[in-house]
Amino acid sequence: MRLDKYLKVSRLIKRRTVANEACDAGKITVNDKVARASYDVKVGDVIEITLGSKSVKVKVTEVKEVVRKEDAATMYEAAV
Repeated sequence: MRLDKYLKVSRLIKRRTVANEACDAGKITVNDKVARASYDVKVGDVIEITLGSKSVKVKVTEVKEVVRKEDAATMYEAAV
């Protein structure tokens, strides 16, 4: 699944266009490398999102095309 779509489906970022723009601006890294929106997300990847002064780092636990809002948080876990 594309990185921008994963960020939207997992509800880490609210809209796909915002996720796409964040990727283009270099604010999202996967496994410590700046990632493009077309990056193919896999289980085990560590995604770091830096928007403003906030930084969120998560580890991908599962990749699903469709997920309910209540279950979105199960797609990732906090990474240290």
